[in-house]
Amino acid sequence: MAKVILKKKTDASTSTLGDVKSYARKIWLAGLGAYAKVGQEGADYFQELVKAGQTVEKKGKKVVAEKLEAANAEIDDVKSEVSTFKGKVEVQLDKVEKAFDTRVASALNRIGIPSKHDVETLSAKLDELTALLERVARKS
Repeated sequence: MAKVILKKKTDASTSTLGDVKSYARKIWLAGLGAYAKVGQEGADYFQELVKAGQTVEKKGKKVVAEKLEAANAEIDDVKSEVSTFKGKVEVQLDKVEKAFDTRVASALNRIGIPSKHDVETLSAKLDELTALLERVARKS
C-alpha cells in the first residue's frame, strides 16, 4: 500500500510540473508573439507618425509663408505711406525754413545789419570802382 500512495503523489507532482512547464512555455511564446507584433506594428506606427509630421510641417511652412507674405505686403504699404509723408514733411520744412530766413533777414535789416544780397551788391560796386581807379591810374 505504501507503493500505491507514493506513485499517486509522484504522478501528481509530475502532472503539476508538466502544467507549470506548459504554462511557462505559453507565457514565453506569448511574450515572443507580443514582441514580434509590437516590432511590426511599432514600425508601421512610426511610419504613420513620420507621415503625420511631414503633413504638419508642410502646413506649418505654408502658414508661415502666407504670414510672411502678408507682413511684407504690409511693410511695403507702410514704406509707401512713409515715403509720401516724408515728401510732405520736406515740403513743409522748406516752407518753414524760407519763412524763418525771411523773418531773420527782416529782423537783421531792421537793426541795420546788411543782408547777403546787400553785401554782394556792395562788393560788385567796389569791384567796379577798383577797376575804374586802376584805369585812371594807368592813364596818369
